[in-house]
Amino acid sequence: MSASPVIKVDGSSTVYPITELAAQEFQTAKLHEVHVNVGVSGTSAGFTKFCAGETDITNASRPILKKEIAECAKAGVRFYEMPLAYDALTVVVNPQNDFVTSLSVAELRKLWEPKAQGKINTWKDLNPAWPARKINLYAPGAHSGTFESFTEVVVGTSKSSRSDVSTTEDHGVLAQRIAEDKDGIGYLSLDYYVENQKKLKAVAISDGKGAVMPTAAHIRDGSYQPLSRPVFLYVNEKSLEKPAVKEFVDYFMKNGMRLVEEANYLPLPAKAYTSNLDRMNAKKVGTVHGGENKARPRTGEMMKLLDTLTF
Repeated sequence: MSASPVIKVDGSSTVYPITELAAQEFQTAKLHEVHVNVGVSGTSAGFTKFCAGETDITNASRPILKKEIAECAKAGVRFYEMPLAYDALTVVVNPQNDFVTSLSVAELRKLWEPKAQGKINTWKDLNPAWPARKINLYAPGAHSGTFESFTEVVVGTSKSSRSDVSTTEDHGVLAQRIAEDKDGIGYLSLDYYVENQKKLKAVAISDGKGAVMPTAAHIRDGSYQPLSRPVFLYVNEKSLEKPAVKEFVDYFMKNGMRLVEEANYLPLPAKAYTSNLDRMNAKKVGTVHGGENKARPRTGEMMKLLDTLTF
């Protein structure tokens, strides 16, 4: 008797809840004839495995970077870039914190940039009107796409951050640590905030046009900036030669809107999921983000870009 096919997935802890839900449903539908193993090593580590040909699919909370594209090319890995959902990097504090209701991007930079270490130690250091209690910082780990995206947007350089921070790749653990620390502040993906909103308080963010909360409406209309972002699946073209992988990707995209919503993320328009399959069937591999993590395209703009893929 032959072993059941195994589909190997790894990568972003942010995207994990969506893919794990898809995997559970797919395995149930296939009556356990297929095993979908979903790892959570973080976006960067996930791309390392993916570009080495070790996984069939990688979850990513940012676009693939130039160095990763080069590694994939070196190993002969061609891929399909599939936008999956919109997320919002959500800054949270402990609910006992009754003075922080909003922060500007400039204040976030003042708090998180490397030169803040040893200088911005208390809430009063950040804002003279706030208490002189020590601030305790929490963040995703260095392999997290959330960490990369936040530092890129807030500090101006990816992975540039003060180091006196409590970190973990597990956003659930991150949420719990902040929930237990009245002077804690950190950032995580929207779904982990939604799951823990009874024990965390979201902070409104201002980019100079007034403070905005990370709600579905504000993410949709583009007003929650600059911390809104798309998240992705990347699929190895060669892996699609395995029927189980092809069936899983088909199932995932055909149920994409529902799966994303059930995982507490903001779904893309229905056309996004059908377009992902159309590009796959037309063998339009590659990325439209130029190997950078700077663009924050709205859904319609991203779909137009993807339609231009020709190779």
